[in-house]
Amino acid sequence: MSDTDLFRRPPAETPAPPVNSVLLYALRLAIIAQAAGLVVAGSLAGQSVATDGAMAEAHVMAGMLIHLAGLLQLVLAVLVWRPGRGAGWPALASLVLFAAGMGQHFTWELLGAHLPNGIVMAGLSTALLIWSWSPGASRRR
Repeated sequence: MSDTDLFRRPPAETPAPPVNSVLLYALRLAIIAQAAGLVVAGSLAGQSVATDGAMAEAHVMAGMLIHLAGLLQLVLAVLVWRPGRGAGWPALASLVLFAAGMGQHFTWELLGAHLPNGIVMAGLSTALLIWSWSPGASRRR
């Protein structure tokens, strides 16, 4: 082994191309839609309690829109993960959010389950929102 071998740099690896920007942007929009829907639904829930149920129907409709955005988000997160080679945890988090949204429909009369479930959904949605706009979201795995 000669002295020049010791100081030779290994060949630089070519970085992997980023995740498909169109899919990632669509996922970001779906995450924003669900997060905004959760804020609106939470507000309507508070107004419903304050007005003896006058806003309950609007809260239910917001929940349905959240569920629809959650389904779209789940599909997009899987597309970013599997064919796009992006991070896998957002797909799992989106699945949990979708399942939690289904749980919200079944526990609407049980505030002891409905309220904490909504808070968990808001926290998970916030984590996804932060991740989706971070530089790491576009890196391939």
